[in-house]
Amino acid sequence: MYTAFLIFALMCWTAHADHHHHLCRSSNMTGFLSVMGNMAEIKAAGQFTYDSQNKRLRFQTNTSIPWNVTTDQDLLVFFDEGIIYKIDSKNQSCEKKLLQSTKHPFDLPADATYMSTMISGSVALEGEGMKFQIWSTPTPNLKGNAMMCLTMRCLPVSTIYVTESSMFMFSNMNVELDVKDPDLLTVPSFCQGLPAEEAPEGTAYSFFDEII
Repeated sequence: MYTAFLIFALMCWTAHADHHHHLCRSSNMTGFLSVMGNMAEIKAAGQFTYDSQNKRLRFQTNTSIPWNVTTDQDLLVFFDEGIIYKIDSKNQSCEKKLLQSTKHPFDLPADATYMSTMISGSVALEGEGMKFQIWSTPTPNLKGNAMMCLTMRCLPVSTIYVTESSMFMFSNMNVELDVKDPDLLTVPSFCQGLPAEEAPEGTAYSFFDEII
């Protein structure tokens, strides 16, 4: 599994490195998110809205896209508060759960380690390459390793996780640097006042458990 991870990295990233680095902070974002498993299967795909200042995320999958995605999901996550809502707008119902881990693929943690700055595509041809940073991030709750790629303005492009049993990649596409619809980041009226369910003892429930 780790070999596959390294091969993937080498195929995708042309080694044109420098030693400049600084700790990034993501912007507000609206865009499309896909999650791919280690057998190239699509785990989830849909629209997301992310408030980087308040660390709030709305992710809504879309089963109508031609990517063989069969599961509808509507998640509202308050990372700072450690709360995730699983929303069913059709039935006006909701589940509210406590997060034991607030790690997620939209924000570079303070304990990340800078690895390199590289160019994907062509170095010589104008407009045919994208310069980006690569960071390694610890993933204690996932029991594995992660590599995060960001543009030079700290826009997350992709994050690859390798665990003891699998590999999966989060990719952001068609991103716009604002919150298009702030109402998506508020708790629906039919979800308000619910008690939060705790995860079973000994588990480290996180956003990833709902995706992968």
